[in-house]
Amino acid sequence: MSKKKKQVVEVEKEYKKPLIKRRKPNRSIAGDIALYVFLALVAYIMAFPIIYAVNSALKPLDELFKFPPTIWAQHPTLDNFSDLFVTMGKSWVSFSRYLFNTVFITAAGTAGHLIIASMGAFVLAKYEFPGSHQFFKLVTVAMMFTGYVTQIPNYLLLNKLGWIDTYWSIIIPAFALPMGLFLMKQFMEGLPSSLIEAAKIDGANEWMVFSKIVMPNVKPAWMTLIIFSVQGLWNNKAATFIYSEEKKTLVYALQQIQAGGIARTGQGAAVLVVVMIIPILIFVFSESQILETMASSGLKE
Repeated sequence: MSKKKKQVVEVEKEYKKPLIKRRKPNRSIAGDIALYVFLALVAYIMAFPIIYAVNSALKPLDELFKFPPTIWAQHPTLDNFSDLFVTMGKSWVSFSRYLFNTVFITAAGTAGHLIIASMGAFVLAKYEFPGSHQFFKLVTVAMMFTGYVTQIPNYLLLNKLGWIDTYWSIIIPAFALPMGLFLMKQFMEGLPSSLIEAAKIDGANEWMVFSKIVMPNVKPAWMTLIIFSVQGLWNNKAATFIYSEEKKTLVYALQQIQAGGIARTGQGAAVLVVVMIIPILIFVFSESQILETMASSGLKE
C-alpha cells in the first residue's frame, strides 16, 4: 500500500471514531421545569414596575381611579400622551427647548466623564508613581458619599466659579464622578501589560496605545460607564443649580406637570413612561456589554 493510501485510511479511521458525548447536567426534567418556572417568576417580578407604569399610561381616567386598581389596561388609549404634549405646548418654554437642554447636558457630561475617567484609569492601572495607591484609595472613599453630602460644597465651589445657572454646573461635576474611574481602572488592570509593551516596541506613543490598544479592548467597561452616566444625567432635575426656565431639563418640566394635582393623573402616568424610556432603551441595546463587563472584571493576567 502506498504512503498516500495509508494516510487516506488513517483519516477515514479517525473520521469514523465515535464523537465524545457532552456531559449531560445531573438534573431531571422536573428540575428543569422548576428552574424555568422560578426564573420566569423572578423575571416577572423584576419587570412588574415597568409593566404597571406602561399600562397606567395607557389607561383612561376612569380606569386610573378604579378601586381596586387593575394591572392591565382594559381600554388602552393614547389620550394621556396627547394631553401631555398639549400641556407642554402651552408652556412658556417649548418642549424642544427642554429636550435640547437635557440632551446637551447628558451628551456633554457623559463624553467628558468617559474621557477623563478612562485616561485617569489608564495611568492608575498601568503606571506606578508616588501617591498612586493613596489616590485610588481616595477615589474609593469618595464613592461612599452620596450627592446629598457633597451638594453644599459643590454649590459653594460652583458659585465661586460663576457657573451657577449655567449648563456647566451640571456637566463639570459629572466629569469627576468616582464610579467611572473605579470601574475603568479595575477593568484595565486585567488588560495584559505585554500587549502595551509590544505596541511601544512597534513605535506607538502613549496616545496611540491608549486610543488604539487600550480603549478598544475595554469596550464593555466604557459602554457600562456610558449607561450609568446617561441614567444619572437624564434623570437629573438640576433644580438646585439652574434657575432660569429656558435652561431647565425635561425631567424637571415633566415633574412639574405631574405635580399638577388629580386632574393631571393621566399625564403623570405618561410622564413616568417618557422619563424612563431612554435609559431603558440604552440598557437593552447595551446589555451584552454589561454582561461581558461582569464576566471579565475578575480576570487577571
